[in-house]
Amino acid sequence: MQAVCVDVPGGPENLLLRAVPRPPPKDGEVLIKVNAAALNRADLLQRRGLYPPPPGESDIIGLEVAGTVDSLGPGLKRNWKLADRVMALLSGGGYAEYVSVPEELLMPIPSNLTFSQAAAVPEAWLTAFQLLVKEGEVVLVHAAASGVGTAAIQLVRLLGAVPIVTAGNQEKLQMAEKLGASAGFNYKEEDFVQGVHDFTGGKGANVILDCIGGCNWEKNVNVLAVDGRWVLYGTMGGRSVNGDLLGKLLSKRGHLLGSLLRSRSLQYKSDLVAAFSQKVLPYFSGQPALLRPVIDSTYKLQDIQDAHRHMEANRNMGKIVINPQSA
Repeated sequence: MQAVCVDVPGGPENLLLRAVPRPPPKDGEVLIKVNAAALNRADLLQRRGLYPPPPGESDIIGLEVAGTVDSLGPGLKRNWKLADRVMALLSGGGYAEYVSVPEELLMPIPSNLTFSQAAAVPEAWLTAFQLLVKEGEVVLVHAAASGVGTAAIQLVRLLGAVPIVTAGNQEKLQMAEKLGASAGFNYKEEDFVQGVHDFTGGKGANVILDCIGGCNWEKNVNVLAVDGRWVLYGTMGGRSVNGDLLGKLLSKRGHLLGSLLRSRSLQYKSDLVAAFSQKVLPYFSGQPALLRPVIDSTYKLQDIQDAHRHMEANRNMGKIVINPQSA
């Protein structure tokens, strides 16, 4: 099969397409013929050698795919059939024509979703789904136009909470508003701290969903409501903090929560997939569907370097998807 390999960590030019052995499904696994795989910021880190896969997992990049069941491993507990349309959460291996996945991490694709739309669901939407919010809470979502951002806006609204967002241009803010954001702030042109306080009457955000990290820490603490939760799932703005973070966080009685999905146990991810399938997946169906994956662009597998450059330039609004079967 064809797969994207990285022999030497570095820039997008180090992504190489070559033939590798097709992974056989092990006990309890299903082999998927991959029709679409979605990019994540973690992929850029892995390409640069900064985010290796968990021990024993594929070193091929890619954390979420959609496709059809190609073959079945021994010991399966569910009634999967050949050619079933499925999407899957991965620890690696997505940038390939085939990937083998534990059956607990598979979900059926809603009938009205394309493979490209389905590939945009598992990693991004499950990451956002881990964010537990209560009805009426104000949730500040950074990077509103990202895959997780577009998912979080819709999930927060579905749960009866109030999403507000930051983004780097007006086009991204307008898209967030169409998805259900109640307010948006261009962090390049305005002080989102003042914007959040104006919107909440000075109370601040009950929850912050943050993939930026370091450069935003003081602003995040300033907008966090008393007893609020700051959920950190990325460090695009740096990992270092200089200043009185602990003192300021303590004065708010704030909770700082780190959230990474890839390194979680199979049991945790299995439970998360099961809960998401029951509570959220039905909302992708229906006319009209209440939830929808947002697709920015699609690329062929041989154009993976261009796909990574597009994400690194921060131009995408929604998910970037690659189509291995068109390679």
